[in-house]
Amino acid sequence: QGTILPAPNFNPIMDAQFLGGALQGISCEKDVLIDILTQRCNSQRLMIAEAYRDMYSRDLITDLKENLSHHFKEVMVGLMYPPASYDAHELWHALKGVDIEEKCLIDILASRSNMEIFQMKEAYLMQYNTDLQQDIDSETSGHFRDTLMNLAQGTRMEGYADPSTAAQDAMILWKACQQKTGEHKNMLQMILCNRSHQQLWMVFQEFQNISGQDIVDAINECYDGYFQELLVAIVLCIRDKPSYFAYRLYNAIHDFGFHNKTVIRILIARSEIDLMNIRQRYKERYGKSLFHDIKHFASGHYESALLAICAGDTEDY
Repeated sequence: QGTILPAPNFNPIMDAQFLGGALQGISCEKDVLIDILTQRCNSQRLMIAEAYRDMYSRDLITDLKENLSHHFKEVMVGLMYPPASYDAHELWHALKGVDIEEKCLIDILASRSNMEIFQMKEAYLMQYNTDLQQDIDSETSGHFRDTLMNLAQGTRMEGYADPSTAAQDAMILWKACQQKTGEHKNMLQMILCNRSHQQLWMVFQEFQNISGQDIVDAINECYDGYFQELLVAIVLCIRDKPSYFAYRLYNAIHDFGFHNKTVIRILIARSEIDLMNIRQRYKERYGKSLFHDIKHFASGHYESALLAICAGDTEDY
């Protein structure tokens, strides 16, 4: 359900040649970069980078960084990372930047599978020579930190569901929302971070039966700050990941002006996974297409690059 698919009749050598011409001319031909890099899947882009290195004895990412600027550069460079490396790159900057970007940590760690988390941790160690969990431990605090640490272990059960314990788990969650002690918060995050998706579907249903309230409403009422945002993100991602990302994109576009980093990160990270579904949920929920909203807020080559990744149906224009 991605918007970027492998290009047919793919020729990495020809693509590398075009990119070389675009980057090494007098003025950088940005349209050529967009046409090639947004219309090839990630594995094809990596093959182009290899052909580029063989041809010019230069690194494509370095050349993109040197020739481009601002958000357009972030998009083009971001497309060149393998998915796990891109997640690692985003987490590193979220943890080590001037200000910690908690929402970036939430988006990535609440939504990735065990395998994705394992690969991202390996990439993080290789790229930055440091351990992701250690960095989370030193840069964040409190129950927010504990929950991130738990997610970063990548130990969620997979495919397993036990109806007999669902009501028990739901009762623990309900008590955690009533009593809010440190111990209850720990139990809450342990259940949300470690039970399988199938199990949690049943737990959320039982929670509704016991409390007469949706789990998201209960969390929003009882907790606050980034801990609350992280718990809600976990629940929303378990229920419907495309809806969660549609909601995050809408907020990034409308709430604080245009939060470029969030829009770029989500479009690139989901482009080969579920961006079609995200677009669909966005339109159903907000009435306007994602394509329309990006067009309204971004401009120039940056806009063209985002729209090429988002792709659109005729009525979106």
